[in-house]
Order: sequence, then structure tokens, then C-alpha cells
Amino acid sequence: MWDGFSTRPRTRSGRPSGGGRVENPSHIANWRKLIAVDAELPPLDEIGRDLLVVPVWRRALSLAFPFALVPLFFLFAARGWWIAALACPVILSFVTYGSVSHDLVHRTLHLPHWLNETLLCAMELITFRSGHAYRFTHLHHHARFPHDDDVEAEAARMPLRRALFDGFAQQPRLWWYAFRHAPHDRAWIVGEGVAVVALIAASIAAIPLTPLPAIYAGLMIAGTWIFPIVTVIIPHDARGTSELTRTRLFRGKVLSLLAVEHLYHLEHHLYPQVPHHNWPRLAKRLDPHFARLGLRPLKLFW
Repeated sequence: MWDGFSTRPRTRSGRPSGGGRVENPSHIANWRKLIAVDAELPPLDEIGRDLLVVPVWRRALSLAFPFALVPLFFLFAARGWWIAALACPVILSFVTYGSVSHDLVHRTLHLPHWLNETLLCAMELITFRSGHAYRFTHLHHHARFPHDDDVEAEAARMPLRRALFDGFAQQPRLWWYAFRHAPHDRAWIVGEGVAVVALIAASIAAIPLTPLPAIYAGLMIAGTWIFPIVTVIIPHDARGTSELTRTRLFRGKVLSLLAVEHLYHLEHHLYPQVPHHNWPRLAKRLDPHFARLGLRPLKLFW
């Protein structure tokens, strides 16, 4: 079955089946491993399809919040409230790349197609990134991790020191990879790339009038250096031998607080159609199955 949200077919539980190009033996090996995982974990129908539902008011709030953070930055910065102003780009990066934009990538909010595409473009542009390049490379990551062609998770194969510096080059590299390999979305990807360059140029051109746009652009772009650490190295283990061990399982109140209930990467890889709002509920329902399979979660203190 093809779900339209991923770069490969899905098994009965809704997880990527690992099909892909059958001429590559590694795809066949991955497919067999994923079928084994699929047999060990229940389908989404058994876990509960209520996990796919997000109330309209909560979807609207999630979608509006990132756009509200941009004028708040300029308001706070203009008044000299720099701690509050600096918090806005940090929060914006978190709620887009790791949360709401991520839902738009997977189309888990069940919006009309035109609206999902428009919001994905706009929401990533306010962070100086290409939404459609993000979607293509992220879905490719779901299909291919930890193979060498998984450009999004390249940091998982790097030493930590190199990964820290690689963060600055990650977004241009993702854009270039998507430009070359995503013909169906190429118009979006090119347009978004041009828009990012134009926004940066406009921010620099505005410096004689006000430095705030350039400061905002600099903060948003500089903030991407941490993405490979937070989204790749911490949640993934390229040495894992199965779908269950290549992504780490996290639990505990401290980590939940630090990650604002977003450190459910294994659950997301297994059931990518569940929106981020329902990840904690998904995790609770999967805990007995993880325990049965002998998976031990990582905790920080308690």
C-alpha cells in the first residue's frame, strides 16, 4: 500500500516497508527487517486510530504560533528586551523543524493539499529554509537511514567535532540534494531557494535603516548548526541492526521536560502518521510492547 507521504510503500501498521528500488540488495535486507518489526508490533488500528486526530482549535493554534513569533521578535528587539527577543528564534526553530513543519512534512494534520503545501513553504521560509527540500530529504531519511545516501542523517556517521561544524552546511546540502533528486517538487524547491536568498539580501540591504532584520536572519541561520546534534546524533544510532535499535528509546520526566514532550523519535519512526501532539499517548501505548521486546529506555536521572 502506498500512502503518498513517504518515499516507499508501507506495511499493515503504516510504517515504511523498505521496498524502494529492488535492484539494490540492501533494500531487500531492510524490507525483511521491517517486516520482522511489523510482526512484533501491533498495527495502528490496534493501538488506536484516535491518535491520528487533533482538535481543530489545537491545529489552528499550532499553525499560528510560529508566525506569531516573528513579529514578537521585532517587537521585543525594538523595545530592547533582548532576552525575550532572543528566545523567539530559539522557540521558532523548535516548533517548526521539530514540530509543526514536521507535521506538514508528513501531512499528519490532514489539511487540504493546497493549504498544507502553502503552509509548509511559508513556515519554513520565515526560518530561511526550504520546506519542500525538507520534506523530500526527511521522507528519504525515513526510507533509507542509516545508508550513505541519507543526506539528512549524514551527521550520524561523523565524529562529534565534525558534526558540530557540519550543521552550518546542512541546510544548503539538503536543498541541493532535493533539487537534484525531487523532480516533482523542483518548482517549489527552486522558488523557495530563490526566496531565501532574496530574504537574506533584503535583510542586509535594510541595515542602514535598521539592523533588526539582519540580526533576525543571522540568528535563524546560525541556529541551524545544532540541528545535526539534536535531530540526528542524539536520537539515532547508525550501528543499530534493526528498525527498533537504530533509533533510541527515551523516557523519564527530566528528558520529557527538557525536550518539551518531543523526544519520541523511535515512536515517530515506527508510526510516522501520528502527529506530534499525540506522541506522548502513542509512547504510553507502546511501552508494554517495548518491554516485551526487551528495549531499555534511556533516562536522565529519573
